Amino acid sequence: MPMTEDFLRFPHQMWEKVLSKVKKAVVFMDSRCTEALHWSGGAALLLEAGARNLKEFSSFEACAENEPKAVFVVSTLLKGRTIDVIKDIISLSHFQYCVVITTVAHSVHLVANNVTTEMEGNPVFEQFEEKLCEWMGNMNYTAEVMHVPAVFAPVSQQLLLTPAFAHLFPLLFPDLEAINTKRPEKKRFGSLVDMDMNSLPVELQLEIKSLAAVLNAMFEATGTREESFAVGPMSRIIAGELAGHPQAKNRRKTAPNKASIIFVDRTMDLTGAVGHHGDNLVEKILTVLEPLPGHVTDIQVDMLELTSLQRTPHSTNILAPGCLAQTQ
Repeated sequence: MPMTEDFLRFPHQMWEKVLSKVKKAVVFMDSRCTEALHWSGGAALLLEAGARNLKEFSSFEACAENEPKAVFVVSTLLKGRTIDVIKDIISLSHFQYCVVITTVAHSVHLVANNVTTEMEGNPVFEQFEEKLCEWMGNMNYTAEVMHVPAVFAPVSQQLLLTPAFAHLFPLLFPDLEAINTKRPEKKRFGSLVDMDMNSLPVELQLEIKSLAAVLNAMFEATGTREESFAVGPMSRIIAGELAGHPQAKNRRKTAPNKASIIFVDRTMDLTGAVGHHGDNLVEKILTVLEPLPGHVTDIQVDMLELTSLQRTPHSTNILAPGCLAQTQ
């Protein structure tokens, strides 16, 4: 069996790969990666490794002429707005050496670029390296693009969170209706349980594939072959994607350790009420404390909208920590 310490070491091992690239560099990092870094040592890690500064991943940031090296750490595909921001920063600076680190696996980049066949090497990353040199203004300058799954936040010895996937939420019935409107009447789904990976929106498919890839990377690093269980339609799809991951098949043949992983849709959770029935202390706290930018911690749900119970004088809202409560 894999030890708890093996999984706790994994986030730090991933950040060590990032740290190996930051010496004498200005680091640009998006909010999701910054959140994960916070739980693994924070900005002090970068500075101790030789980084000159840490800046927000934004088109409004740039570097001076005496800052020739940049490291970009992002939690997104190297497409669209992410590329635009990197190009903007480079265009406003004087870099001669750029490193781009993405938490999204190269295999997911291939899918995002409609490449269905297996390819040797990392062609998407290699093409982007050429673009970086082009934007720096000299094809002889140095550019590196790599994948590092630095997405886990070790909050405690028994708890790892993934801030990069905080927005990933199970499908609800309105989503089913929206998907069915785009399908022929005879091929429409009767329920969420009937849906499969290919029926989901492309953006959601890429998110699920990215999650499966980072889970596989963690199991690879810990020498673990997993046995998956799923509760809920979205969890079933994610478990299936992990089971079918190309690298996972090889890993399971040789991995010495074994572990069970249970996927649970957040809409399938059952939680206890933590709201105060008298003066509703939770609501008072929420109105006083402003949420931290970019943080997703709690979802407040009016349970009466989810049940057939009638409102009583003592009814109250439920604060379901990190999940959507549901009663059946």
